[in-house]
Amino acid sequence: MCGRYATTRSSGTLSQLFEAYDDTDGRHRPDWNVAPTKPVPVVRVDDAGERALSLARWGLLPPWATSPSAGARMINARSETVATSRAYAGPFARRRCLVPADGWYEWARTDGGKQPYFLTRADGDVLALAGIWSVWRGPDGPWLTCSVLTTAATGALAGVHERMPVLLPPTRWEPWLAPTGDPSALLGADEEWLAGLEIRPVGAAVGNVRNSGPELTARVPDVPAPRRAREDPRSTAEMPLF
Repeated sequence: MCGRYATTRSSGTLSQLFEAYDDTDGRHRPDWNVAPTKPVPVVRVDDAGERALSLARWGLLPPWATSPSAGARMINARSETVATSRAYAGPFARRRCLVPADGWYEWARTDGGKQPYFLTRADGDVLALAGIWSVWRGPDGPWLTCSVLTTAATGALAGVHERMPVLLPPTRWEPWLAPTGDPSALLGADEEWLAGLEIRPVGAAVGNVRNSGPELTARVPDVPAPRRAREDPRSTAEMPLF
């Protein structure tokens, strides 16, 4: 799954990277420890067909949801069932988005206990997580909400966790946002692009959602390899673990 991530680029930088106009009204703030239900930047196509950088509450709320608390359980949508899910099928077909991230966090078992890792591009490039969005109309007005699609982890990533967000290389950004076409065809892994990821051990402070700062993504030394990486024969892709 993807339950915690970092997105620290400014709205101006993200607007340029994704060729979108800034619709955040200055409300976006860098966050090194994004948790469910927080407002997050997403790139979507608006009603006029323009590409917009908007803020959405992380945790999709279907129109029939009676309380915003339901969104905390809907931060991820499984790519294997998203097209047939009652809650997710509509957004998947018509309201897809990109969720910009520096990287995401996972916790793995090691000989020293649970160890957090930051999974990020080794070259520092932005990640675009495949997302879907919806509008929920609550008593205080409409809310833009979103979910991140997940898939089975591949290669060395499977050594940390069995699931991972669907990562879209730049060549898939435009077709993913397009309101037509078959989005299912874009969900397969791009192994060459995934080979540029780094699995970085980080400190335990990220476990507290109240903590945020660049120190959370700093590498820590002398960390044992994840047990799954040693035990799982699928974890054979050439990807930097440390």
